[in-house]
Amino acid sequence: MIKKKLGFVINLLALLLFVPGIVLPMFSLSMEMTADVSGANLSSTLIDKELSLINTIEELFLDNRILVALLIFIFSICIPVVKTILVSLAFLNKEQVIEKKIINFVAAIGKWSMADVFVIAIFLAVLSTNHTETSNAQQLALFGFKFNLHISSETLSFVGQGFYYFTAYCLLSLVGTHLYQSAIKDQNSSYKNME
Repeated sequence: MIKKKLGFVINLLALLLFVPGIVLPMFSLSMEMTADVSGANLSSTLIDKELSLINTIEELFLDNRILVALLIFIFSICIPVVKTILVSLAFLNKEQVIEKKIINFVAAIGKWSMADVFVIAIFLAVLSTNHTETSNAQQLALFGFKFNLHISSETLSFVGQGFYYFTAYCLLSLVGTHLYQSAIKDQNSSYKNME
């Protein structure tokens, strides 16, 4: 019974981490371009944004990348919420057969919710662009004058607080569900031994 309660409490704690995990910025991305024309510098910020999971879904939807937005929404928001609701229903339900079915279903969709980890992997891939620089130098001739043209860009990305909250949610949710399912198996084993 202690394992079951602990699994339930860990799932609730995971939900508390889930909310800031989807609302707080998961990463920030900035890209700056600099042009040097014979000593005169011009610079412009091309991208400067912080994106949370919710903002990412919204941007994907607005960019007509509806399938990707929908997949991230389903696997990173809907399934975690449904899992927490189901674990709560199982915990509050006194029928052991129903409780077992619910927890087994949660464990089954938990495999699908490994897409949470996939989302984290995508963000890590984006973050791999950190401090990427490109540079291109050319000499231009215009009306008999020669100009040195040097264009460079720099991309910076940083992990935000949302990344850590969401990662902690993923790990705690897996641990909580595993503990709960293990408690149900132990409980069923003890009933079989009594027969």
